[in-house]
Amino acid sequence: MTTTDPLRAAGAVVWRGTEGAPEVAVVHRPRYDDWTFPKGKLEAGEHVIAAALREVREETGLTVTLGRPLPAVHYPLQGALKRVDYWTARVSGDGGFVPGDEVDELRWVSLDRARELLSYAWDVELLGRLTTAPLSTVPLVLVRHGSAGSRQSWQGEDARRPLDDEGLAQAAVLATVLPAYRPEILLSSPSLRCVQTLRPYSSDLALEPLLSEEVYDPPKTTALVGELAAPAVVCSHGKVLPSLIAALSSLDPFTPLGGEQAHLAKGAFAVLHRLDGQVIGAELHTT
Repeated sequence: MTTTDPLRAAGAVVWRGTEGAPEVAVVHRPRYDDWTFPKGKLEAGEHVIAAALREVREETGLTVTLGRPLPAVHYPLQGALKRVDYWTARVSGDGGFVPGDEVDELRWVSLDRARELLSYAWDVELLGRLTTAPLSTVPLVLVRHGSAGSRQSWQGEDARRPLDDEGLAQAAVLATVLPAYRPEILLSSPSLRCVQTLRPYSSDLALEPLLSEEVYDPPKTTALVGELAAPAVVCSHGKVLPSLIAALSSLDPFTPLGGEQAHLAKGAFAVLHRLDGQVIGAELHTT
C-alpha cells in the first residue's frame, strides 16, 4: 500500500421489518464509547464484499444478504485516509449476539432512534440514503471468467481452455463473495474456463450455450437472463457481457457501469440490483 492508498474497511446497514418502517442494527464499541453500524478492516487479500459479511457476523452474530451499495465513507485516520464501503443488508441467519471487547451491545432501533443514537455524521448520512430507493431488490451477478492464458497459445479447442493459476485464484476469491447474494440460480457458458470460475463456489450449475461466444445471440441471451426472477449468478465472456449489461440496464440512468462501454476484466463481476426487472443499483468489482 502506498501513502496515497486509503485504509480499507467494509460494513453494512442491516435492516429488518417493513420497508415503510424498518429497524436497523447499531452497535456500541466500548473502546470509543460510540454507536455505529457494524464494520471493520479488510484482512490481507480479502475481498471487500467478503469483509463486509465477516465483520457483520463477527460484531453482531448475524449472517446477512447484501442489497444495493451505499455511498462509501471517507475520513482521516492517524495521518491516512480511511475508506469504508457499505451495503444495505437483510438478515439470513442469526447465530446470536455475544458481547465482547470490540462490541458490547447490539440494538435494533427505528430510523428516528438511530439518528439520535449514532455518533457520527457520516453514519446519519448513510441512514438517510437507506430509504432513497427500494430495499427488497433481487441481485443478478454477471461474472467474466477468470484468467485463462491467451487464445493464441492454446493448442486445443478454445472451449476447453482452462483457467491458469491467476484464474484459479480469482475463482477462489469469487467463492468468498457469492455468499453475499445467496444465489438460487447459477448459469454458465459451457466453456471450461467459465465452469471453473464458478465451481469453487458450487458445482450445482447449469450450462447455457446462449452464454457462449459461439452461440451468443443478443436478443435471445438478453431475454434469457432478463427473465431470471430469483437471485442469480451468470458467468460468460468478455465479448458477451458488455452488450448484455447495456441491454439489461438501459432503462436505468443511474447505472455506473457505462452501458456499451462496460468492460469487465477477467475475473471481474457486475452486480445489478433489480426490482420488477428494473435496475435499482449497480456495482462493479474485480477479484
